[in-house]
Amino acid sequence: MSPLWRIMLLAGVAAIASEPALAGGYGGGFIEFVMTGGQQAAPQRDPFAQPRMTEPAMQAAPVLRNLPPTVHRPVQVASYGTAPLETKRSVAAEYLRAEVDYQTTERPGTIVVDTRDKHLYLVQAGGRAIRYGIGVGRPGFTWSGVKTVTRKAEWPGWTPPPEMIKRRPDLPKHMEGGPSNPLGARALYLGSSLYRIHGTNEPYTIGQNVSSGCIRMMNQDVEDLYDRVRVGTKVIVL
Repeated sequence: MSPLWRIMLLAGVAAIASEPALAGGYGGGFIEFVMTGGQQAAPQRDPFAQPRMTEPAMQAAPVLRNLPPTVHRPVQVASYGTAPLETKRSVAAEYLRAEVDYQTTERPGTIVVDTRDKHLYLVQAGGRAIRYGIGVGRPGFTWSGVKTVTRKAEWPGWTPPPEMIKRRPDLPKHMEGGPSNPLGARALYLGSSLYRIHGTNEPYTIGQNVSSGCIRMMNQDVEDLYDRVRVGTKVIVL
């Protein structure tokens, strides 16, 4: 080796030793240094390497807002017609409507209310009567006497009297007729009093002392009675 090549070789080794970062970048290879002129070669791509996939950014879940509850409003019906039949299992057999023997001096068509036995009788000819189960006034609200049917009403409205409002401030001042009205499907108004023979939305109370003096019947029974009597009918309450 000539002195000139030896000097060049020694100078190259010294340069590599003085640039550790560059030497590391080339893997310490002198041939790479000479061939590239000191420029860092681009990294070789592994042809079998799996391509890097960019993970999609996670999207925030949609926020579900609390919607106001659906309000189901009752349908307004112009006429309720005939009330649905109450279940008979809620009423004792003795209070179900029946035609029975009934001896009386009253004329056919007269209504006789037996508050003690919780029965109403519509007198028929030939010693017979149609008997209905009823609910009557609770203790302190029973009464007796003779009245006349002065008015008939289908699906009557109800206005509690002042004395009832005083006892029950929670009652409405007026309630329109309908299935939820305590007067039920029909009402027979007795004289000028506040008493009525009427239906009920609580058929299970038939046979009990529950009212404020009115005579209550199952809706199908008061409808039957309503169709059989007229204004002016005599009513005897025992």
